Amino acid sequence: MEYPNSFEELVECFKMLPGIGTKGAERMVYHILAMDDDQVQRFSQALIDFKSNIQYCQRCGHICEGELCEICLDQQRDQTTICVVESPKDVFAMEKLKEYRGLYHVLHGTMSIMDGKTIDDLNIQTLFDRLDENIKEVIIATNPTREGETTALFLAKLLAKQNIPASRIANGLPIGGNLDYADELTLLKSLEEERNYKSSHIINEVIFL
Repeated sequence: MEYPNSFEELVECFKMLPGIGTKGAERMVYHILAMDDDQVQRFSQALIDFKSNIQYCQRCGHICEGELCEICLDQQRDQTTICVVESPKDVFAMEKLKEYRGLYHVLHGTMSIMDGKTIDDLNIQTLFDRLDENIKEVIIATNPTREGETTALFLAKLLAKQNIPASRIANGLPIGGNLDYADELTLLKSLEEERNYKSSHIINEVIFL
């Protein structure tokens, strides 16, 4: 026996979410079926409002509800340092530490031969548009995956051409790990032990991953 069309369509919609299979999607649909109308209305309106209001900061690429995010608008932050991360999730992970007080730049991905993504597909140009005489250091905090390390190495070379000091977040994170999954102590240790990216050890590490 097949589900009604409306039920099946909602199941298929939930399956669009990462990590949600058919069984998990069905459980969610049954839960929504048991919700009262006000709860369902709130849920659906939240989705509509999210897509209507959330956008990317025009300066750094983080998520916000205006032209600029609250970090870029905060003049109390260190305006001389930019931490480059892969996604908005990584910004939130770093902010939980309450230790880093500089600015951010979100690449929205990494270079990937498998996926056909090059440096031109990333949010790179806006980063270099920000590099004026006030910027003293760029911290490259892409994830320690093959793609993340390749992107970090390429970005470091581009920064070197403009004589911008670049450092790499240290090895507290395991190879293949993600910033947003790291516990706060590990992430703090990695930030405190950031290394100068000109080190031959780091370059060799990237090449032979």
